Amino acid sequence: MVKRDSAVDLVGLLSVEGEELAASWVREVATSLGGRIGVAELDRELRELHGALREALREGAVDVHSEQMSEVRALLTELSRNRARQGFSPSETAMSVFALKRVLEPVLQNGSAETIRAYLQLGRILDGLGLFAIETYTQTRDELITTQAEQLLELSTPVVRLWDGVIAVPLVGTLDSARTQVVMEKLLQALVDTGSEQAIIDITGVPAVDTQVAQHLLKTIVAARLMGAECTVSGISPQIAQTIVALGIEFDGIVTKASLADALKLALRRSGVDMVAHEGVQR
Repeated sequence: MVKRDSAVDLVGLLSVEGEELAASWVREVATSLGGRIGVAELDRELRELHGALREALREGAVDVHSEQMSEVRALLTELSRNRARQGFSPSETAMSVFALKRVLEPVLQNGSAETIRAYLQLGRILDGLGLFAIETYTQTRDELITTQAEQLLELSTPVVRLWDGVIAVPLVGTLDSARTQVVMEKLLQALVDTGSEQAIIDITGVPAVDTQVAQHLLKTIVAARLMGAECTVSGISPQIAQTIVALGIEFDGIVTKASLADALKLALRRSGVDMVAHEGVQR
């Protein structure tokens, strides 16, 4: 807890020229952000933060973690999250806090020793708030990146209905544990939703297959079999075939085809579709 007279000095420092201080703060931040955020929104954010900070200092707050700073932290968390979602940088986010120090610099001219001490003390508090803003911003950006990665993972793993009772999962790119889990979940759910008994996992777009990738594929196929569906792996290139042999990976009991077309023909035959009749119609 700071001394009462020190708290009064800090509150007095934030009350210099009344509302003009908050207005100057808004103008300073608006300039640093290059007009990429609405002035009305910025004015609301910083005036609320200014009022909460002044009240916290009046109650004796000494740093960002003080109990009296709870409202300031809440407002700053909202501001930092908004900046992260809006695409601003960490430094631009912290500048929303640090700009207040710059706005207060004129009070140092011909200021008393008490005023200078109050400014330095407030500067330390604002430094802590700036770091808090950056930490909150970083956490929010990490959450956004994780969410976007999950969404991209969903989009990059489509399940396609090729025929009545036949579905396919065309895979493109690297297949890792996280993506294999998504493949398995989407494939099994599609089997339930469509009532399909034939599934094709096409790896034409997978650049390489190692032991880990093979194990992931095997687990997915076993899971599909437990759901009563037969699986075919298609798109095995000569290079991948050589790699599988060299690694000693066992694909016993699993039907593989060189192309998706061959796998589809097999799945249709298994489903009892008269391929000769369909080929005659096409001709």
